[in-house]
Amino acid sequence: MRTAVIAVLSALALLSPALAQDGAVLTGKDAFGDFQKDAPGVKRLIEASDLDAPNVTESASNAPGSVPMPDGAVPKVPDGFKVEMVASGITNPRVLRFAPNGDLFVANSEDGEVLVFDLDEAGGMKDIKPSVFADQLNQPYGIAFYPADNPQWVYIAESDGMKRFPYKAGDLKAEAGGEPILQGIPAEHHWTRDVAFSPDGKTMFYSVGSGSNVGLDITMQPKPDGDLDAWIKDHPLGVAWGGEERRADVLAFDPDGKNERYFGTGLRNCAGMTVQPATGDLWCVVNERDELGDNVPFDYATSVKDGAFYGWPWFYIGDNPDPRWKDTPRDDLKGQVTVPDVLFQAHSAPLNIAFYDSDAWGPDYKGDAFVALHGSWNRDTRTGYKVVKLDFDASGKPTGEYEDFMTGFVIDATNVWGRPVGVAVAPDGALFVSEDGSGTIWRVSKAE
Repeated sequence: MRTAVIAVLSALALLSPALAQDGAVLTGKDAFGDFQKDAPGVKRLIEASDLDAPNVTESASNAPGSVPMPDGAVPKVPDGFKVEMVASGITNPRVLRFAPNGDLFVANSEDGEVLVFDLDEAGGMKDIKPSVFADQLNQPYGIAFYPADNPQWVYIAESDGMKRFPYKAGDLKAEAGGEPILQGIPAEHHWTRDVAFSPDGKTMFYSVGSGSNVGLDITMQPKPDGDLDAWIKDHPLGVAWGGEERRADVLAFDPDGKNERYFGTGLRNCAGMTVQPATGDLWCVVNERDELGDNVPFDYATSVKDGAFYGWPWFYIGDNPDPRWKDTPRDDLKGQVTVPDVLFQAHSAPLNIAFYDSDAWGPDYKGDAFVALHGSWNRDTRTGYKVVKLDFDASGKPTGEYEDFMTGFVIDATNVWGRPVGVAVAPDGALFVSEDGSGTIWRVSKAE
């Protein structure tokens, strides 16, 4: 009898992705899993109440073995779509951004340069060898064009600041050196900095990840120098101190880099930002902390409210206290932690987000968002390593559900050949995806 039950349960486990593709949504603990349960069409809904207690499982160290892309390997996408590789041999392709004229800009972070591809009308590469728009940069990552409708500048976020370069449509190489807009940003530990602008062009957003996993006794002491009450009074909600001041947040500036202020705090590592076309809201994808077990805490995507606090380093996913801060000095923050909008399985490592604001794929896609999940290391069974689609309703509000869209980068429990990083929507509606495991860029379009 026991053997029969086990067989039935195993069969159901194998069927769960197929059932999800038929419209069912995996919820609660059923939404947890690993790469073996991933497939285009699998849908998940994870809620804050699904959190395990911290340290239910031991903290794993399970970094992937990176192997070359196998001959003939192609990522998996939903039926009705086709995927093609459009570039390879790039050292470290990260953020992708399209200029208004359709040129594709790529942050090749490890080589300290931003590349630009001149794409033809069909979306393919005219020349497989890109131009170097700017080089000698410090780990470039985020890219933004300003003003949005007729750019005069290309802003490039570096690990220690930001530069802007004069630009006119069609430029494949910066005609002048970069003008420093921000300097002196601490670059150690989390170094991915992104940049975005408010819809009216008056505010520049710049994301800065934390300098540690959880801060305590590494980059910040249990209490700030001087009086804690004075610190709370003199700083916006949830601002950390010591080596974490001006980190784990989104900073806001004028477009020339002046008038710095905190916009959102407690965001451990907002590795990617964008503005939602339907609402004008700023969105972040956030890598949460490690070493609390396989399923704690959830990574997330969220709209960032001006002045909101998202928990790091004292709390996570609402008022859940990090047990490593045994005597947290910030009990005053309970009830003031904003719960993120869309929760991902823990350690998925979301790195970039792009809204699909095109009619090319029909109403089932317009208004939704794509997120690149770089993949886990602090989890016993590997998760992430895919691109997912976030579901939004007609009013532009997230439902909390997300769906596997592009998978197939994992070879087995040990080895992977691809780690998605950048997502960007081309003027023709195609989705471009970068991955820095094998250094490739892919184009997804509707099958003819």
